[in-house]
Amino acid sequence: MPTIPKILVFAGSTRSGAYSGRTADCAQKELALQGAEVTRISLADYPMPIMNEDLEEQEGVPENALRLARLFDAHDAVLIATPEYNGSMPPLLKNAIDWVSRVHSDGGKRLQPYAGKLVAICSSSDGHFAGIRSANHLRAVLSHIQMEVISPQVSVPHGADAFGEDGDFREERLRKGMQRLCHALIERASLMSRRHEP
Repeated sequence: MPTIPKILVFAGSTRSGAYSGRTADCAQKELALQGAEVTRISLADYPMPIMNEDLEEQEGVPENALRLARLFDAHDAVLIATPEYNGSMPPLLKNAIDWVSRVHSDGGKRLQPYAGKLVAICSSSDGHFAGIRSANHLRAVLSHIQMEVISPQVSVPHGADAFGEDGDFREERLRKGMQRLCHALIERASLMSRRHEP
């Protein structure tokens, strides 16, 4: 019986109409069409202060960081759609990644939200370069925290014109790219899940 992978999807921006959010919508739809069990979240539902070790020492890791860490741990793979702010990822996304990296246990049980977790990256921008610089920085950070970043990537240029009224990509090239990315993520996640079955 084929394994149905559970995939967590979110965008690095919470702005209304954000291109990264719309890209995440496309990913969510395509993953579901290809048979994955998709959980879509917004970082707006997990507000956290700026990462600060003094604050962590005084108050501990924020509850929302623990909630996010549990979600990462509970899924076979993650897909992140990032915008590009001044040539890199937005502070909202980096702050979430940094706080979750501080979570090591949950009620005494060891928790590893990142190590060995499969992840795919999408990027977007209003310009020609499609957020590629942001994606490269995000890839380096995710690799550093020992996530397994798959090679296929979807980068969306000219975000204001990239989406049709139905929410899908206007360009066939982007639609095909998202299909390939989702297929690769699901296939790899299913294989890894089978390996961990008792």
